[in-house]
Amino acid sequence: MNPNQQPGKRRILLVDDHPIVREGLAERINRESDLRVCAEAEDRHEALQAIEAHKPDLVIVDIALKTSSGIELIKDIHSRWPRVSVLVVSMHDEALYAERALRAGAKGYLTKQEATHSILTGIRRVLSGEIYLNPKTASTVLERLAAGRGKVTDSVVDLLAEREMQVFEMTGHGLSTRQIAERLHIDVKTVETYRARIKEKLVLKDSSELLQLAIQWQKER
Repeated sequence: MNPNQQPGKRRILLVDDHPIVREGLAERINRESDLRVCAEAEDRHEALQAIEAHKPDLVIVDIALKTSSGIELIKDIHSRWPRVSVLVVSMHDEALYAERALRAGAKGYLTKQEATHSILTGIRRVLSGEIYLNPKTASTVLERLAAGRGKVTDSVVDLLAEREMQVFEMTGHGLSTRQIAERLHIDVKTVETYRARIKEKLVLKDSSELLQLAIQWQKER
């Protein structure tokens, strides 16, 4: 029998592009008598292969993966393996990211800072079928849902991929193409490609309309 599939242990797949983060989480999880890290992956492609091979009960995913989008991975998992739970552990401390993750199919959301003391609670709550968010994030998400979101917010959240979302946000904050490139550690042409995709997805004629919409979206948040 594979030691990662011991009877009674819930199997967990870790998906993060930082080996030191995976190592820390694995060490914490593997100390527990009822939990076991069955596999690790650093991007979407590896994660999908690992789910097929190891059939985990829970996947812990970072939203910002090096070569792919954690949000798109969550959607893939939710579509192909609806019984596999997903818990997001992200560097982003914003309700917006938590909401996007939940809408994609995740069952919980923690920041990496919170994970140091709450990861086991989050894992067990999600495995038991509950939604797990910290109180502050839960309150903000519920307020947004209760208030109802405008057309701009719905369009952006639903249509844009993770990197496009980052470019759109920074555009709304008034950053230039070069400044965005520097912040995201990518070249200017790549930012321009993302801007072109955003305009196409949101049906915008030019950069002026993109800027106006990005500013409007920031005000609606």
